[in-house]
Amino acid sequence: MSGAAQHWDEALAAGRLLLQRPVGGGAAVFPPREFAPGSGAALEWFEPSGRGTVYSVTWVQRRPPEAPYNVVLVDLAEGVRMMGRVEGVGEDGLQIGMAVTARIVAAGPDGAPLVVFDPLPEGTR
Repeated sequence: MSGAAQHWDEALAAGRLLLQRPVGGGAAVFPPREFAPGSGAALEWFEPSGRGTVYSVTWVQRRPPEAPYNVVLVDLAEGVRMMGRVEGVGEDGLQIGMAVTARIVAAGPDGAPLVVFDPLPEGTR
């Protein structure tokens, strides 16, 4: 792996969430790419706020005794949509429109870094 995907993975491993945007300004880009979609412009990396809003949610029911888990699409404040999960909420507490913030955790048996979301207090955007 090389290029933008490698840079993304290395940033996550270092505990940093990064997005891209065209050099000189423009709309944020995700997933990582070598060039801006449509224009082919050069891209630069930047640290987003990590704040977002749940756009869509589903719950995956697993065979008992395994607990269900959620899968969400989150619209980040910078204008990109990411898939992930919201931690610390049950089926009754997770709602479309909920304000969340991103964080990076070590997941899986290999400890690979993963972006997850935490709910923000109600009224926070």
